[in-house]
Amino acid sequence: MLAKGVVFMTSESQLDDRGATTTEVLIVGAGPTGLTLACDLARRGVRCRLIEQSDRLFPGSRGKGLQPRTQEVFDDLGVSDAIRAAGAPFPPMMSWENGERRGAWHLIGQAPGSPLSRYPSVWMIPQWRTQQILHERLRQLGGDVEFDTSLLDLRQTAEDVTAELAHRDGTLRTVTARYLVAADGGRSAVRHALGIAMVGKDSGLRPALVADVRIDGLDRENWHVWPKAPGGSMLLCPLPGTDDFQFSAQFETDDSDTSRDVRGIIATRSHLLAGAVTDVRCASYYQPHAALAPRFRCGRVFLAGDAAHVHPPGGGQGLNTSVQDAYNLGWKLGQVLRHGARPRLLDSYQAERLPVAAEVLELSTRLYRVGRKPEVGSAGEAARRGRATNQLGVGYRQSPMTAEARDRLPEGALRAGDRAPDVALPGAAGHPRRLFDVFRGPQFTLLAIGVKPPSVSARVRTHSVHDDAVAEIYGEGLFLVRPDGYVGLATHDPADVRPYLTAVGLG
Repeated sequence: MLAKGVVFMTSESQLDDRGATTTEVLIVGAGPTGLTLACDLARRGVRCRLIEQSDRLFPGSRGKGLQPRTQEVFDDLGVSDAIRAAGAPFPPMMSWENGERRGAWHLIGQAPGSPLSRYPSVWMIPQWRTQQILHERLRQLGGDVEFDTSLLDLRQTAEDVTAELAHRDGTLRTVTARYLVAADGGRSAVRHALGIAMVGKDSGLRPALVADVRIDGLDRENWHVWPKAPGGSMLLCPLPGTDDFQFSAQFETDDSDTSRDVRGIIATRSHLLAGAVTDVRCASYYQPHAALAPRFRCGRVFLAGDAAHVHPPGGGQGLNTSVQDAYNLGWKLGQVLRHGARPRLLDSYQAERLPVAAEVLELSTRLYRVGRKPEVGSAGEAARRGRATNQLGVGYRQSPMTAEARDRLPEGALRAGDRAPDVALPGAAGHPRRLFDVFRGPQFTLLAIGVKPPSVSARVRTHSVHDDAVAEIYGEGLFLVRPDGYVGLATHDPADVRPYLTAVGLG
């Protein structure tokens, strides 16, 4: 009999011989990271529990920008239509000075030569709505979130992890899992329990205040910025699907006592009166940090999202990098738990994601220091910013799960470890129209371009393409595309395919 509140994915949690509830994966934290991972595991038939110490999902809009790569992830998870319906493109920025408009410009532009994607531009949607959509998807897949539940302690052996949980009503419970994933934010209780200290917390970044507000007398066609306001810059961004604006302001010094007066700050830094602010919601004063955990794995416990790396809000990288942590880890846990892949496959999570997080942290910190207004030549600067932040160029060429078996590739050629580009396909009605339509789903895909594919496991999707346009981008040969959309193996020799598949439990 299940205790009240226990979450199950594909089958009920079980009791072990010690009377503890057992599951395959325990996820701590129901933010974008935890929800993405839970959805991915659910569609793979992996039993997991997702706990959240709060009584509801995060209510604010903070992580409002979804980069192109994250939109591709959400497409694969089946939430793209809902994300598109609830959001909108980023509006042009409007600079203000002395109560007058100083001109519109674009913060982020599509860079020429960007990797092919059906989502070429960043998409705006409040974080609370993104989480709501992921939660709805999780319920469709048979799961849910267990709210009002905190992790008190954990211990692990070579076989499992045992977590002590506390519910708000005072109930204590023990859960044993094959693996545990910390997705519980920058102050991660799991990370503290493991004794893993973050590196780089003292970044000297200016403190900031963010809030969701309602304002009269300001148009919603622009993202309004006061870059030369007394006390520091201020921004008001209209949030799609709502009547709200996201307010954000930076401060020269830490003055948390006086910096919480959102109405006063708006009146001081703009032409708007304090009375124009009709409602203030979800205000949060914080000191930005740029911090990184020195390792993302400790035995059977993994760190993901803000539990592994804390970003300043520069370039819209925090939520996006976190979602992709989950997307990277989900298929690997699935292969180990459902397809018999060797557990060492899980070592590639840290090998791949820690260098990415370190690089993104440098970018986020630089953009936060520079501020929101591009330098002279705003169109070029916007394109450069878009290319740097869209995360379409993130790859894993140095990963232990990458095998490039072709020789003498030309400079700039697609290589194993790169994101598999989305390319239009030839064919009649009813056939896949783009490669991402072929890749979509939790499986590996063997892409044969201009060659005959070898016979492989029925659990691997095989697709042959004889098209010059596709061959020009990929080259000719066999490309084994991982469930997260990266080329794991690129080869001309069919004999190379089976050893790779064996390593991921599909031999």
